[in-house]
Amino acid sequence: MTPQEQPKRIPYGKQNWEEIRLRDCYYVDKTSFIPKIEEANDYFFFIRPRRFGKSLLLNMLKQYYDIKKASLFDRLFGDLWIGQHPTKDHNTYLVLFLDFSNISGELDDYKTSMNTYCRLMMDDFCHRYADLLPEGTVEGLRQLHTAKDMLNHLCVMANRADQKIYLFIDEYDHFTNDILSNPTTERGYKAETHGEGAIRTFFNTVKSGTSTAIKRLFITGVSPVTMDDLTSGFNIGTNYTMQPEFNAMVGFTEQEVREMLDYYSRYYPFKHSTDELLEMMKPWYDNYCFSEDCIDTPPMYNSDMVLYFIYFYTKDNGKLPKNMLDANIRTDYNKLRMLIRKDKGFEHNASIIQYIVETGGITAELKDHFPSEGITNPDNFVSLLYYFGMLTIVGSSLKGVQFSIPNQTVREQLYGYLTDTYRENDLIIDDYRRSQLMVNMAFEGAWRPYFEYIAETLLRYSSNRDKAKGEAFVHGFTLSQTCLTRFYLPVSELDAGAKGILDNEAIGGYADIYLQPLLAIYPDIGHSYVLELKYLPSKSTDTEVTATRETAINQLTRYAESLQVEHTIGSTHLHRLILIWRGMELVVAEEY
Repeated sequence: MTPQEQPKRIPYGKQNWEEIRLRDCYYVDKTSFIPKIEEANDYFFFIRPRRFGKSLLLNMLKQYYDIKKASLFDRLFGDLWIGQHPTKDHNTYLVLFLDFSNISGELDDYKTSMNTYCRLMMDDFCHRYADLLPEGTVEGLRQLHTAKDMLNHLCVMANRADQKIYLFIDEYDHFTNDILSNPTTERGYKAETHGEGAIRTFFNTVKSGTSTAIKRLFITGVSPVTMDDLTSGFNIGTNYTMQPEFNAMVGFTEQEVREMLDYYSRYYPFKHSTDELLEMMKPWYDNYCFSEDCIDTPPMYNSDMVLYFIYFYTKDNGKLPKNMLDANIRTDYNKLRMLIRKDKGFEHNASIIQYIVETGGITAELKDHFPSEGITNPDNFVSLLYYFGMLTIVGSSLKGVQFSIPNQTVREQLYGYLTDTYRENDLIIDDYRRSQLMVNMAFEGAWRPYFEYIAETLLRYSSNRDKAKGEAFVHGFTLSQTCLTRFYLPVSELDAGAKGILDNEAIGGYADIYLQPLLAIYPDIGHSYVLELKYLPSKSTDTEVTATRETAINQLTRYAESLQVEHTIGSTHLHRLILIWRGMELVVAEEY
């Protein structure tokens, strides 16, 4: 290809918006949201899950408003929507950009880290705008030692020079989430976000700065927990997280993904059509909704995962990635792992995550704020999972908002969480043996040894524990271990189209799972499966088992004949399996 024919770079993993534009990377234009942001409250608070494009959005806004980037406006924005519709405020601010993910989360040294980081950023601010600030600004800054004092100094000096500051704070809750997730430092977290704690006093200074030089403020994070703890000291921001006009401000719409695939198909040897690729990507990366008012609009794709897929698909000449999950997603999940351990009562069959895994969803009141000590409240905890991107909005009723697991990427994270929790409760899982049995199940059709192993593990565990486990535990364990597989895409009856369910009673109890073979990645898979899982209390009679079996056969037949199964089964042999548990014992395991 000639230089003119070179495709735009794929900006996978890039957060520096100026570099993306100047190095001719592909950019999904989100600049049409700028006027909407300007029309909103001057102090803008916005939450989205990790790796959803928040940092890139803030980087774009930073370039748009920076007074020092006026000469680059045409190069950076000329061919974008905002370049044709600029607002009067472009390139009129002194921009202070703070990324709190650069601050250590250890309680004993985070204040030092915070002060050091803020000194570097504010010193750079003084040098960049030296000609616009009063003489002696940087020298005065160097006499100060705390982030709050340094910020106050900048506000005073900028106000003296009649300059206005646009303050961006990215990942405002990063280091506090690290502190909060550690049981040994949780008490210290509360001390720092209340009273005269360092975090509290810093945001108090931000608030006071809005009366002088801070004219606009944009804060992002992954949950409202920290901001709620700071509320009485910082109560000027408006939370736009769930406002419908900002539902698509980060992440990709399906149309945006389609346009990107169409673009790169002109430069690389694609082995699949755009429609085929979308069909493969959708179950893994799609189905996020962040506003009750947007339930009937097309859902959002995780932007990082889309770029990951396209990067490796084009790099490998049209070959699908062996792993549909970006390893960075797993890393981010580990950061959240301790926070979601606030899910209390696992041993007492009260785990919310266990229930969600078994049923596919839950109904709860969606809270826009709650303090750290309130995380264990069921509604708050479900809301926390929603903010983390582990649940998405699918409906609403008088009982509350209906949530479901958005996609397989999240489902695997939840399965991994449950597996870790089982281990910590003395349920020993031999991952190697399980993996080998799954290989035999996929390529040889040997399904019985796999489920006998599951049954053996549960029986061994129950013999060592005297606490009642119940349906959610048995189903949760069976589903998490069966669906944690690289050969299949587990598709529930809910995923196949039952999105209109609006209460727990309607959604609860289904356990139909179709193990859809990933034939595009593993073309030699010879077997696919539809599973119907049923649970009966340990004292149930054989007559009740027989009746349950007949019910399972009817449900299994209906699901096995669905269009979802027929469309994706390929040449594999479909096994229709009925698994009935009586207490912790697998009493029926048969192919129908």
